[in-house]
Amino acid sequence: MSNKPIPQPNCPEICRVSNQIPMAAVADVDRSIEFYTLLGFACDSRFSGPDGVTNFTSLSSGRACLMLTRADEPVVPSQQAVLFYMYSPDVAALREHLLKQGLKDAGRPPGECEPGQRPEPLPEREAVFEPIFPFYMPEGEIRIHDPDGYCVLVGQAKR
Repeated sequence: MSNKPIPQPNCPEICRVSNQIPMAAVADVDRSIEFYTLLGFACDSRFSGPDGVTNFTSLSSGRACLMLTRADEPVVPSQQAVLFYMYSPDVAALREHLLKQGLKDAGRPPGECEPGQRPEPLPEREAVFEPIFPFYMPEGEIRIHDPDGYCVLVGQAKR
């Protein structure tokens, strides 16, 4: 633990940021919409260019929101330096649902396997891993890779 003081807001309450929605660049917005509907998201809005290709969408599921925009360049999974943390009331049931919908079973997540136990390469896209039970989420957490290689962690919401 650090003995540095915990920083406090340094902005007047009248103009303080009070909400945020992550926006990610994806290769195919329509394919990503399909993927995130598997997690329970609904498409709130969709904007297409003159060519008919979807360029932007806004998605939501309860209080969870996500915006997706079409990438200008190829999306490389190993270069995705962000992950999305979400919650579900039943991560085991969510994992089973995703497997039934065709996501790859990726086995144990990275860092959870014994050395030499993962002979095949780590799936970069459209995969779901086995639940783990880290100290910060003892009820369980699953790792999912979306169509662009973004890491989605889903923790078990307290009941």
